[in-house]
Formats: sequence, structure tokens, C-alpha cells
Amino acid sequence: MRSESEVPFSDQPFNIPVAERVKRLPPYLFGKINKLKYEKRVEGVDVIDLGMGNPTDTPDPLIIEKMAEALNDPRNHRYSVSNGIANLRKEVSARYWKKYGVRLDPDTEVVTCIGSKEGFSHLCLALMGPGDTAIVPAPYFPIHVYAVALASGNVISLDCRDPQQFLTNIEYTCKHQYPKPKLVIVNFPHNPTTTVVDQTFYDDLVALAKKYGFLVISDFAYSDICFDGYKAPSFLASQGAIDVGVEFTTMSKGFSMAGWRVGFCTGNAEMVRALSTIKGYYDYGLFQPTQIAAIVALRHCEAAVESVSAEYQLRRDALCDGLERIGWELERPKGTMFVWAKIPEPWAEMGSIDFSMKLLDEGGVAVSPGRGFGEDGEGFLRLAIVENTQRLRQAVRQIDRCLNKNPTISDTE
Repeated sequence: MRSESEVPFSDQPFNIPVAERVKRLPPYLFGKINKLKYEKRVEGVDVIDLGMGNPTDTPDPLIIEKMAEALNDPRNHRYSVSNGIANLRKEVSARYWKKYGVRLDPDTEVVTCIGSKEGFSHLCLALMGPGDTAIVPAPYFPIHVYAVALASGNVISLDCRDPQQFLTNIEYTCKHQYPKPKLVIVNFPHNPTTTVVDQTFYDDLVALAKKYGFLVISDFAYSDICFDGYKAPSFLASQGAIDVGVEFTTMSKGFSMAGWRVGFCTGNAEMVRALSTIKGYYDYGLFQPTQIAAIVALRHCEAAVESVSAEYQLRRDALCDGLERIGWELERPKGTMFVWAKIPEPWAEMGSIDFSMKLLDEGGVAVSPGRGFGEDGEGFLRLAIVENTQRLRQAVRQIDRCLNKNPTISDTE
């Protein structure tokens, strides 16, 4: 869906009477690392930042040119429509048909969001309330928990690293939880663990949704970043999926448009309408030149998306080759812009937060501690492959020197 915020949220108690929903938010576990990263940069240290899933590449020049052209039209500086201009929604529908064989009504089954993170959060607000429960995949991308909490809902996190066991646990929870979960959130390819699924997973999920009466939100943020011939399936491509859920996609990753904040919610018309209703009260829609540029991107830049994915695969190989060479245990991802790696011995006992601080303080490499994605992430690190291959190889050398008295990799390699 989206990059984690670097805002250094405090875990100190509030001195003003804030809403209970704010008090329910957990401590921000990336805060210590972000603070140290800032201090290092102030000192002039060239930190190699593999912590955030924040693309460093620029969009296709055609997209930028269209944006510049649209900026010169005075009509485009007015308020837009909150659900997205019609031609953009039509292009989203066309891409779903071409890529996944899914037919969508652009008027009732597509809404444009100010990044999919905004859309996801507002949809939770539209669907959840006190007493409602959502199942989220664990380890979890923080907004999957925070958005439910801000909507006054409750969270049940289930380990998703074995997708079939995840489905089994969803059914067990539905059988034994009262009231039954109202919402199940899925996120494949998964952030942070990079777990992937095939279409039969969604077939089974739809069957469970219809059997137990829950709704589904598929966070499909990494649909465009896949490797080794793997193609991520769309939840909406399963028969009956549109009856029970929606899917969020984004142009942040494959189109390298993270800061442009262009996302979409597609699927069940009633859920889309609920989101559109909330957005109608909260915003005036995405800046129109951005939407016009996004139309051009969807219409003409699919080859650029494939090129971006191929570049990420090269980066994945550069990082994984290096980490494996210095003895790290990991599984090469088939999707996302991350590597999920087990903390090597004998440092595992430090815990992921302290180990991440060590890599940053002594090695000049910033990574995300697994604990920042919930208890199920402890013992692991998430490394974003957002730097070029040369910088990623340098990151491995710096990690090697940080941890080993006799480094495995020399500076000339």
C-alpha cells in the first residue's frame, strides 16, 4: 500500500484530553531508529537507508511531461471530484480487464484515493465501529492495525507466512469468535515478509467470506513488483470476490510515483460507495494535474512498469547474494521491494530493535526491525531494495565489517 511515515511519534502519555482512539495507538517502534538516522546525517554520515519502502526512481518522462502540461491549464487548479475524474477511473477499469480479466464498472466499482493508505484508512472508518473486529495478517504492515484502531475496531492478528494455515486460522476464528469478525484484511505479496499466494488462495478466501459473512479488503500494493516469472493474482479475479470485497492498488511502486499519492479502491459497489461517501466529507479529490498524468501513465507506460520490476529483481539479487555470502539466512522474495531476513547468530538474542540500532550506529546502514511489524516479526529484519545495486553491495560490506572482525567481503569486491 504505501511507505511508513518517518514522523517520530512519541510513546509518552498525552497531557491534553485526546480522543480515546488516539490513546489506543501503540508506541511507534521505528522512532528510535529514525532519530538516530537523523543524527547520523547531521554529523555527515552517508547512511545507506534500507529502512523505508520509499522508491528512489523517477517516473517515466512521459508522465512528468503530461503533468507539466496539465499544470499550465488554469482549469486544472480548481477543486476536483472526490472519487476521481471519469477518464482515470476508466483507465483503471481497462487495466484490470487487460491484466487480470476482471470487468469493473468505472462509475460504481472504482474510486480514486489520495494514495491507497488514505483510502484504506477511510474505508475502515466507513466499515468499522466499536465492537467490530478485523482479522489482519501478521507480521503486519502498521496501517492495517492503526486504521482499524482509529475506527474504534478491534484487531485479531494471524500469522500469514503459511497461507493455507492462515486460511485455516481464519475459519477457526470465525467459528469460535463472537461476534464473528466483520472484516478480513489480506496483503499479498506481503509487506513485510514477502509471502506470496496463488489464485486458489483467493478462491478459498471468497468461499470462507460467503460462509461466515465477513468482508474482505485486499491490499494489493505490490501487484506490479514481481520476480522470476511470478505474477501476483488479483483477489477480484476469483469468482464471487466482488460480492464480498474490494482491492486497493497504487501507482507508488510500479510507476515510481510514491510522492504523487495515486491509489485506487476497486470492487464491491456498496463498499466503494461507502468509501466515496466518507471521502466526500473529508476531501475534494486528488489534484487534477496528477490525475491527468496518471491517465497517461496507465495508458502508455506499462513497459516502464516492467522495466522497474526488472530493476528491482537485479537489486534483490545483489542484496541477497551478498547477505548469503556473509552467512545470513533468508528466502529470496518473489515480490515486493523488500528482503525479509532472519537475524544471524549470535546477534539474534539482542532483539531486532537493538540489532537494527547497531547496524545503523556502527555500520551506517538503516533497516527496519521485525518487531516494528508486531510480535510475530521479532527475530527478523526488513531491508528495502530501494538503492541501486552498487549501494546495496556497499551496504553488505558495511554490515559485514560491523559484525565480523575478519570481514568476508573485501572493499574491492
